[in-house]
Amino acid sequence: MAECTKNTGKVNFLIDGFPRNQNNWEGWVGVVGKEAEMPIMLFFECPMEVQEQRILKRAKYSGRSDDNLESLKKRFDTYKEETMPIIKLFTDAGKCVQVDTSQER
Repeated sequence: MAECTKNTGKVNFLIDGFPRNQNNWEGWVGVVGKEAEMPIMLFFECPMEVQEQRILKRAKYSGRSDDNLESLKKRFDTYKEETMPIIKLFTDAGKCVQVDTSQER
């Protein structure tokens, strides 16, 4: 990121899926420091029922071994335990933009 900023002058970056948990966030703060402005989080909200429908539909074509309800439920449980506290941290700081992804294209 520093190299890109140096070469292009661009200072905004989209980092997919980060931070996922408290350890990720602490690592970020450890690198950029507490004096840096807290980044903005894009939170793509989607109800479990919609996720289930989409995973089952994707499973018909994807060939992925983890495209099943059991794997989805495990990922969702991990998400609730590890990621939701980070989303709350960003929300409480006014740095979370929530996007409803349950709608059809």
